Amino acid sequence: MRDNYRESLESVVTDLVEMTGLVQVAVQDATTALLGADLATAEKVISADVEIDRRHDDLEARCFSLLARQAPVAGELRTIVAAMRMIADLARMGDLAAHVAKIARLRYPEHAVPEPLVPNFTLMARVAQEMVTTAGRSLHERNAHDAGRLADSDEEMDELRKSQFRVILSSEWNHSVEAAVDVALLGRYYERIADHAVIMAARVIYVITGLLPEGENWPVA
Repeated sequence: MRDNYRESLESVVTDLVEMTGLVQVAVQDATTALLGADLATAEKVISADVEIDRRHDDLEARCFSLLARQAPVAGELRTIVAAMRMIADLARMGDLAAHVAKIARLRYPEHAVPEPLVPNFTLMARVAQEMVTTAGRSLHERNAHDAGRLADSDEEMDELRKSQFRVILSSEWNHSVEAAVDVALLGRYYERIADHAVIMAARVIYVITGLLPEGENWPVA
C-alpha cells in the first residue's frame, strides 16, 4: 500500500516536470510571436494555455487525493505541499506567456517591441526560458545546487528590467506612449515569469532539504 502511495506521489512530480516543459515552450513561442510579429504563433500560445490550465487542475486534484488517502509522513507531506504550490506557479507562468502573446496579437502586423529594445527583450526572454528549464530540471534531478543558482539569474533579469526603464525614460525615446506602456507591461511579464521560477526553485530546495532558502535574492510568493 505504501509503495503504491509513493509511486502515485512520484508520478505527480514527473507530470509536474512535464508541465514545466510546456511552460518553457510557451515562453519560447510567446517570444517568437512578440519579436517576429507572428500572429499564428501568438494564437498557438494563447490556445495552448488551456492545456497548461488543465494540467494544473488535474495535478492539484491528485495532490488533494494523496493528502486524503492516508496520512503522509514528513518527506511525503513536504513534497505534496510544495508540489501544489509549484503547480500554481507554473500555471501563472503559462498565463504570463499568454499575456505576452496577446500583446503580440494586439499589435499585429506591427511589432510591439521597438527596435532599440529588441536585444534587451531577446536576452530577457532567453534568461526567463533558461530559468524555467533549470527549475524543472532541478526538480527532476532533485538538485538543490542548480535550484540555488536561480537567485543569481533573477538578479540578471532585474538588471535587464532596469535598463528597459532607462531607455523608455531617456530623452532619446521617440516612440509613442502606447509603445512605452507595451514595453513596461511586457518587461513586467518576463520579470514575473522569472520570479515564479525562483519561487519554484525555492520549493525544490525545500523538498530536498526541508528548509526554505533565505536572503533578499529569494522573492516571497
